Amino acid sequence: MDTTTSEKLKLLVQFMKGNKMTRPSKALVVESMSEGYGAGQHQPKLTWFGHSAALLAIDGKTLLLDPMFGKAPSPFPFIGGKRFSDKLPFEMEQLPMIDAVLISHDHYDHLDYGSIVKLKDKVRRFIVPLGVAPHLVRWGVDPSLIEEHDWWDEFSYEGIQLACTPARHFSGRSLTDRDATLWCSWVIHGREARIFFSGDSGYGPHFKEIGDKYGPFDLTLMECGQYDERWAAIHMMPEETVQAHLDVRGKIMIPIHWGAFTLAMHDWTDPVERAVKAAKEMKTRISTPKIGETVLLQAAEYPSSAWWR
Repeated sequence: MDTTTSEKLKLLVQFMKGNKMTRPSKALVVESMSEGYGAGQHQPKLTWFGHSAALLAIDGKTLLLDPMFGKAPSPFPFIGGKRFSDKLPFEMEQLPMIDAVLISHDHYDHLDYGSIVKLKDKVRRFIVPLGVAPHLVRWGVDPSLIEEHDWWDEFSYEGIQLACTPARHFSGRSLTDRDATLWCSWVIHGREARIFFSGDSGYGPHFKEIGDKYGPFDLTLMECGQYDERWAAIHMMPEETVQAHLDVRGKIMIPIHWGAFTLAMHDWTDPVERAVKAAKEMKTRISTPKIGETVLLQAAEYPSSAWWR
């Protein structure tokens, strides 16, 4: 038996045995998002919805990042591991008009059919990496509302400067379309703040390249979760997450890609515990908002409670 086959069998056995700590013992309680989000607000702010989904209000515009609001990140939701919380921090009707949805790649935990169908009529623009547009068109999104971008594309949308930047990952939604579309991270540079959204990525020199070209960032949303040493090339360990934040020259880091679903065998709190420890050791600031809690950017204090304990 070759090493690759042996590793696959070992991984399969681990998943079958399971780890009772990969999800909370009871449903997570989430914060309810306040009414009128973004309306008349002048200070930039961000609300994390668990995993990689977040709502950003900046320069009077509202951006939605990787809006996965389904119950399970799977083509068969009744089979996949369900969301840790029984409900979302909002009702879909409560969301404001969205100036732009930014997608990092087409995996089910980042691009969700049900969410897009419910959102599409209140979104003015979909901004996606190369090849992702056909998914949206197939789901009923007007092609004229979609724009695709390659790595290092720089462009402006509604006065906000954006850049599609590299990541170390892969794509695909079936057995036959692996790497058929691009994956990326995003630079969001407004008048009021500069944000880096990592998407999914293994650690690599691209973070320093992005930091040198576009940093410093007031806030970074950095992938931190669903990792394993066996797939370290496509998902960072928490300590690498903090280093990547430093590489892009971030001031405050919010760890994402955790707190909603089980996609790996580590304890569900392991990502944030290790990231908080590493941030302290590396002398950088980390914020740990509750799911649904709104963070005011450039505030004197950022949420930092260990709410998961």
